[in-house]
Amino acid sequence: MLAPATARSACPKAPGGLPDAIAAVGCTIMAAMSAPSRRQFLQNVAVLGAPASAASSQAAGGPPNFVILFADDLGYGDLGCYGSPTIRTPNLDRMAEEGLRFTSFYAAASVCTPSRVGLLTGRYAVRAGQPNNTGPDTVGGLPLGEILLPQVLKARGYRTMIIGKWHLGFQPKEYLPTSRGFDAWFGLPYSNDMIPPWVKTTRPLRLYRDSEPVGELSDQSDLTPRYTEEALRFIRSSREQPFFLYLAYSMPHLPISVPEARRGRSRGGLYGDVIETLDWSVGEILRALKELGLDDRTMVLFTSDNGPWHNLPPRMLAKGVERWHTGSKGPLRGAKGTTYEGGFRVPGIIRWPGVVRPRQVCMDMVSTLDLFPTVVRAAGASMPKDRVYDGADLMPLLRDGKPSPRSRFYYFLGETLEAVREGPWKYRFARARSESGPVKEPPVAELFNLEWDPAELYNLYDRYRSEAERLAAAMKRFAEEVKAKLAT
Repeated sequence: MLAPATARSACPKAPGGLPDAIAAVGCTIMAAMSAPSRRQFLQNVAVLGAPASAASSQAAGGPPNFVILFADDLGYGDLGCYGSPTIRTPNLDRMAEEGLRFTSFYAAASVCTPSRVGLLTGRYAVRAGQPNNTGPDTVGGLPLGEILLPQVLKARGYRTMIIGKWHLGFQPKEYLPTSRGFDAWFGLPYSNDMIPPWVKTTRPLRLYRDSEPVGELSDQSDLTPRYTEEALRFIRSSREQPFFLYLAYSMPHLPISVPEARRGRSRGGLYGDVIETLDWSVGEILRALKELGLDDRTMVLFTSDNGPWHNLPPRMLAKGVERWHTGSKGPLRGAKGTTYEGGFRVPGIIRWPGVVRPRQVCMDMVSTLDLFPTVVRAAGASMPKDRVYDGADLMPLLRDGKPSPRSRFYYFLGETLEAVREGPWKYRFARARSESGPVKEPPVAELFNLEWDPAELYNLYDRYRSEAERLAAAMKRFAEEVKAKLAT
């Protein structure tokens, strides 16, 4: 469902005798998730007839550039344009106003490594062979036979760079980004907490430049500014040829920090300072693209690898880390490390002047899995033919406002398939979880209608048993296909 950024005038009627209260709650939440300002509504009137053509834009300036801005553990409710009452994000709000904002945008997983696997391969992590997180003592990583997005783009003459967190394996060197299609890398090999006192390891946290460490990282406060400087340098040096920039911020993954000059600016506390610093970074990148005349040749995506990190394990509650140093899931249930919506559904904003019409909100289901085929085809490249992909090309949606091609989304936690969404229906069969992991009680069957009830408040399993059974069968078939587990 693609529309100008205006809320629906009426709520869908609840069929099958569903209590009106459920539909009313869903309508209220959806309105909050998608409603724009009055000024945005008035601006819509003037732009509804403005055509957009990816072909004409690319013909005028050559192949498009791609910039993926990937936050770490940023929640659905952490941005102004997604309803934050205390955190100011003027640059991301403007990016949404000048482009397309998704309300059902799904990360490929609700934890770090498999989410990045899905983004860069277009395949569920369990299919790609890396469904769990890597760490400082991990040998190996994402299987070397997997084809990554930068590898396909390099074959089309693109310059490629990753800045920030890699987290797909770093030893031996064959697993580093510069051996997986990226021309250059500046950043961290894994999460910024994978050092004492948060994990048991003797390995210090090191910054890498390409394939070599360039120093230990004892102070993380200037990470976002340093990443931003690297991004600006790469963009300016690449202006004469197509480029792919993957900026994987380390923040707001715990432990959070910002430069001293940026502390205390946000009403959202230290966490708010971190998000507002990310917003500043996005503004600097958008400004550089405009100044260099690359605006209408560049697709920029901002999203997060998963939802906010709630239910912190004891290892994180060390000196300097507080429970409130994490983000907001907005109206959603669950968080990072769960298969409820708060773990998977994240902000998703795409800006591409001349291709993506401004001031749009899409309620259709899309995923970071879809970025691989979208970018590959927009670049004029071909999809590899020797493997199965789980993503779909979004260009008809972006360019022409067509419905999303995604009809289903599967929710994995490690090697276990716990839920599936098809249309408005989400079926979940999983054990409850505590801070230390799954509890002993048997799995619970849950069925939610995410259009009536995006907060997953009402289990409709008993009322719509046939829908649940149909989706349960689909889950079983897909688990068999990708050799995943099901809860027992």
